[in-house]
Amino acid sequence: MLKSISSVAMTLIGFSTSLMFPHIAVAEEISCQRRLGAITVDNVKVPQGKTCTLAGTTVKGNIVVEGGATLKAIGAKVNGSIQAEGATLVDVNSNTTVGGSIQVKQGRAARVVSTSIDGDLQLESNSRQIVANQNQIGGNLQVFQNTGGVMIRQNRVKGNLQCKENTPQPIGGDNIVQGSKEDQCARL
Repeated sequence: MLKSISSVAMTLIGFSTSLMFPHIAVAEEISCQRRLGAITVDNVKVPQGKTCTLAGTTVKGNIVVEGGATLKAIGAKVNGSIQAEGATLVDVNSNTTVGGSIQVKQGRAARVVSTSIDGDLQLESNSRQIVANQNQIGGNLQVFQNTGGVMIRQNRVKGNLQCKENTPQPIGGDNIVQGSKEDQCARL
């Protein structure tokens, strides 16, 4: 008898809690291994070794790109950030908007073109070609320790343009920077 009263009490507590806090929801994470079109999702994970194409997709949260994976964002809207570590390729272009930052670290190639980023664009320790062209960046553009060549051209940066320890040195130009152009990017 005591067990049945306890289970009824727990059910009532759970029900009353859900009535008190109806706005609490758990964000779902989509594992993207192919192509997503013009739909809205919470968060996206690109699993190791897989390729994900976001074509006009709205992501309410963040995108995480795992090792050996490829992300192609074409005209996407990301309210959060894009984070990649060890990725094969991160290709963000065609008027994609990112409400947070883009971080591509210890991967191969990255291409960020014609993208609006509210936060920072950070490209660090990548082994193949890095391209950052014609972007609107609300924070800093930071390019450190890349070894496959770097092209930085026609970006508008509200923060600083910072480049260090890239081999070969970055090339490009016509960047409009409200902060300072530093080190290897001083002439870009």
